[in-house]
Amino acid sequence: MSPSGGATGAGLPMVDPADPSVKPLAYTADASQVVAAENPKYQPGQACSNCALYAGKPADAAGPCPLFAGRQVAAKAWCNAYVKKTG
Repeated sequence: MSPSGGATGAGLPMVDPADPSVKPLAYTADASQVVAAENPKYQPGQACSNCALYAGKPADAAGPCPLFAGRQVAAKAWCNAYVKKTG
């Protein structure tokens, strides 16, 4: 796990999809691997990088998310708390 080039979450551990505390949010490290039948909220194109909760910079590979305090999420990840970023 390398830091994501100066991101505010640099140095934080990545969220582990196998962590029991993460399971209720259906966190998937790669949104292209989301099983839509199991996650009806998922729409193609959704990812942490374009979620309003994602606190990383647009070019970062990973960044912090308030839902996973003390950890960072992959920019290409997804969870069922996704909220489309506006603006």
